[in-house]
Amino acid sequence: MDASGVVEALWDRMQARDWDGLAELVAEDAVVEWPVSGERIVGRKNYVAVNREYPEGWSIRVLRIVANGDRAVSEVEVPHEGIGVFRAVSFWTVREGRIVRGTEYWTGLGTDPRPEWRAAYVEPMEA
Repeated sequence: MDASGVVEALWDRMQARDWDGLAELVAEDAVVEWPVSGERIVGRKNYVAVNREYPEGWSIRVLRIVANGDRAVSEVEVPHEGIGVFRAVSFWTVREGRIVRGTEYWTGLGTDPRPEWRAAYVEPMEA
């Protein structure tokens, strides 16, 4: 499976709560970083556990996947009942059909403040 297919399967299996299937797509020594929260997940077991243990009420909608060689970028939207809508842009490295490295930027829609100084140059987007 190429990088795009691996990443697509990753999100599909996560949405299905197919944790064993998700584990098959992640290298045993994979490293996934979340710079926004300052966290690093080391190893397949921890990556699957973090996702499995996340409080229920969420779904995943893949907005796009762009791949080139062993690298892929995905953008997903994750509505969570009672909490809000999250977006993630993820940069993945895939080798031999498994994710070996990832950097994910997670944020909640509308959670970053809009500085007043930019008001003359921008228009608000609907969340």
